[in-house]
Amino acid sequence: MIDFNNTEVAFSMKSNADLRNAYLLFSTIQSPAIVRTAKGATMIALKLQLPLAWAVKPTLYRQFVGGETLEDCLRNVNILNNYNVKSVLDYSAEGGTELEDVQKAYEETIRSIEFAAGSQAIAYTVFKPTAMIINRVLVKASENFPSLGDIEKAEYDNFRERIFALCEKAYKRNVRILIDAEHFAYQELIDRIVEEAMRRFNKERAIVFQTLQMYRKDRLEYLKFLHNDSLKVNYIPGIKFVRGAYMEDERARAYELSYIDPIHPNKESTDQSYNEGLRYVVENIDNFELFSGTHNYESNQLLAQLIDEKGLKRDDKRIFFSQLYGMSDNISFTLAREGFNVCKYIPYAPVNKVLPYLLRRAEENTSMSGQTGRELQLIKAELDRRRTGK
Repeated sequence: MIDFNNTEVAFSMKSNADLRNAYLLFSTIQSPAIVRTAKGATMIALKLQLPLAWAVKPTLYRQFVGGETLEDCLRNVNILNNYNVKSVLDYSAEGGTELEDVQKAYEETIRSIEFAAGSQAIAYTVFKPTAMIINRVLVKASENFPSLGDIEKAEYDNFRERIFALCEKAYKRNVRILIDAEHFAYQELIDRIVEEAMRRFNKERAIVFQTLQMYRKDRLEYLKFLHNDSLKVNYIPGIKFVRGAYMEDERARAYELSYIDPIHPNKESTDQSYNEGLRYVVENIDNFELFSGTHNYESNQLLAQLIDEKGLKRDDKRIFFSQLYGMSDNISFTLAREGFNVCKYIPYAPVNKVLPYLLRRAEENTSMSGQTGRELQLIKAELDRRRTGK
């Protein structure tokens, strides 16, 4: 059993000032009322184009974001690498409904692939499919594809080609690329595109990774479909597991449109789905590569145990653990010290572009059962340990 409570290991790269700032931040975002108020004020300020960097950079931004550019992230990437923790640099700008926004996201993803090529410190690149298409076209294509007009159909075709171009660039540069999951309404269209990309580019190894949100009831069966398909067509599926990010939206949409809720009814069944996915992939690891993105103690313990029980090397390059930058350092640094492959998901973008991501992180820490309390307890324990010298 791995001990995730060794704070000396967990916060080995953090100064006392870093820990005090983190403690203040997590103490603040414990309050749902404060987070709701801050979110409302921030959205108003964004609409009015008021400067926010002075308030955000020393707080949320410092904790959860690597920098404004790829180059800004290098310092943190190199520090993490010194502790055998690799990085995933994620251009996390959100918002934008015009082609210029799509083009910017596409070009930045190309840059991130080139930036990662040849770097031992960067394990994967990543992009959101919804950043590669004008939102209104994706919505219409998802709801009623035959109703697309000629211009909309051309833009949807461009969406497909952008994704294939990114995957081809990653293939040529030998860089693994994670394709994030999206809302249920869009995911089926995205699934078909990612499946085609895996068939094209995952012949010798997994370059393209499909993300499965395991809070969906159908994802275990979909995982088995990918396995069977890969055996027929001869490719290696790259699988990224997450629990899921849009639960409230998905439930509301299912209720509004009167279709069966696609999400598991509770945390327990979601946890079971996630862990069953881990078991299935590790049992069939000769046909998969795995990226496990979770802050859940049980799932991380389970994957470590499965690796050992299967007789795999702990640093088997087909399996990576991952946590978000600024969260669960006790998991990341402990697993790395134990010899497992670990990476941190590091967002980067200008302050005003990354604010929606930051607000989600604040809300997530407020709503995740026990997450903020655990962070505070661990930070306090480490500050006490340093003060007493024990």
